[in-house]
Amino acid sequence: MRILVIEDEPRLAEFVRQGLGQAGHLADGADNGATGLEMAAATPYDVILLDLMLPGQNGLDVLRNLREFGIETPVIIVSALGGTEHVIRGLDAGAVDYLRKPFAFEELLARLRTVQRRVASAETPVLRLADLELDLIHRRVSRAGQVLTLTNREFALLELLLRNPNRVVTKTRIAEKVWEVDFDMGSNVIEVHLSQLRRKLDRAFPHLPPLLETVVGHGYRLHDPAAAR
Repeated sequence: MRILVIEDEPRLAEFVRQGLGQAGHLADGADNGATGLEMAAATPYDVILLDLMLPGQNGLDVLRNLREFGIETPVIIVSALGGTEHVIRGLDAGAVDYLRKPFAFEELLARLRTVQRRVASAETPVLRLADLELDLIHRRVSRAGQVLTLTNREFALLELLLRNPNRVVTKTRIAEKVWEVDFDMGSNVIEVHLSQLRRKLDRAFPHLPPLLETVVGHGYRLHDPAAAR
């Protein structure tokens, strides 16, 4: 998942972002409510981890503004304010969960998995194109029945492309969805990862038609060879 961490304590924010990255998620950070709100409005995050005691605009105000702006991204409040009244106010304001500080990181990951299951239950848990399948719940990818071993980044790339079958996905959109906000668009990192994905997806199956296509000057797409006939 792509996650926004709105937390003003630098050491905790960095700890959480690093842990999320090691768990296979993408994590961006904001150290105040106003910046967090702007980032949430500009980028389609899967989950927001929100502290309540923030400089300037506090967490509850951020949450209320998100909902008023029509941004329905699931929000998990992560706060040292552990009283029952704070939990109730946070949930009533629109949060899907409330995690008290200090917390065990494994518990945070478990809460995120719960949110992920909720989202997946509302959508198709398996994405398919031709003989390619991507299981969102079990994070399993296979082609022609053969399981593929992908890195976290390759999995995210493939998911994005499968959610847009037979449509061109630009490099800009890939950067927005699969990389952090400070990604350098001048680098060739995206091309390198797509080359590795193509090797596993197409070159490993020389007897099958290729699925991943580069549309020069525009972007990339996954296409179903049968649909082109």
